[in-house]
Amino acid sequence: MLSGTFISFEGPDGAGKTSALQAITAEIAPALGDRLTITREPGGNPISESIRSIILDRANTAMDYRTEALLYAAARRQHLAQTILPALAADKLVLCDRYVDSSVAYQGAGREIGEAAVAKMNEFATDGLLPELTIYFDVPAEVGLRRIQAHRDPTKVDRLDVEQTAFHDRVRAAYLKLQAAHPDRIKLIDATQDPATVVAQSLALIKQTAPAYF
Repeated sequence: MLSGTFISFEGPDGAGKTSALQAITAEIAPALGDRLTITREPGGNPISESIRSIILDRANTAMDYRTEALLYAAARRQHLAQTILPALAADKLVLCDRYVDSSVAYQGAGREIGEAAVAKMNEFATDGLLPELTIYFDVPAEVGLRRIQAHRDPTKVDRLDVEQTAFHDRVRAAYLKLQAAHPDRIKLIDATQDPATVVAQSLALIKQTAPAYF
């Protein structure tokens, strides 16, 4: 029996979702204490973090696109089994930086290996578990890429960050299609707004979805 609440954060590179998640965590963690779990994908536990290092290593230029998609799904399965499901079973609020929608957008559309095929692969990996709420931070590809170039530590720029604009345009288009298809779960926030407004709107959605924690 999973009594907790699962919320994911999604968006193209440079959308600011991770910064928003950090700001939200700083605001709500003191009150929630151990009822709050903050995690990320790929990653969230030692095995999944090891897979993450392989996926995002810029030296792995020979990686096949289907291999990449399968590695994401494998990391997600381990993350779910070892981190997310135990937290939900313990009645925790789980905030996750990326989940299945990322694979559909980045590998399915960005890599052009098929959104439906990637979704099906991840349905197997997750046994169909989806978040109650997904906050999608929307930003045009060129804006996100400019932010990465201006603000991100060069040592933290990964294989996906260095893809061409057309790749990131496909990713954004796929996210918008997902949001249109699942409007009850995926809520869009205009991430070109000032950071304080983005954080406030995100927090309002979280409180609306998980009022028992606030």
